Amino acid sequence: MDTQTLCLCGSGIEYAQCCGPFHSGEKKPLTAEALMRSRFTAYAMHNAGYLQQTWDATVRPELIDFSKEKVEWQRLEIGNTKKGGVKDAKGVVEFKAYYLQDGEEYVMNEISQFVKRAGGWFYLDGVVKSIGKVGQQTNLGKNAPCSCGSGKKFKRCCGAA
Repeated sequence: MDTQTLCLCGSGIEYAQCCGPFHSGEKKPLTAEALMRSRFTAYAMHNAGYLQQTWDATVRPELIDFSKEKVEWQRLEIGNTKKGGVKDAKGVVEFKAYYLQDGEEYVMNEISQFVKRAGGWFYLDGVVKSIGKVGQQTNLGKNAPCSCGSGKKFKRCCGAA
């Protein structure tokens, strides 16, 4: 990746000033959200080494193999965060990751958990809330889940009068 290019994590900052220092080991992310952003960029760049370094040792996979990867990660949107700050020991980050597969755009909504050990943040696990094509029509009834990803019913969220 060109270091003058905006970082894929969606921060609006150039890669060299954003996730680049994390990937090179020059700096450590200070928050769970910063780690989430840097891990997304690492996935997009197929940086398996960084992903393994930032995966909690208790659940870290032995191997990350991108050879069969058929998706092209495009962009990241951070939703809700819970804790995960500089002084916290745990954090939760909800995000939407957009990707291309077979020429079509998809979005994955996930809630990820992070822990801080020995002064560094690590990915612990995640729960995928949904995966679907971008712009795909879904049940738009008032009792359907809200499309904003809040987890609430539409009528209690964006559809509230």
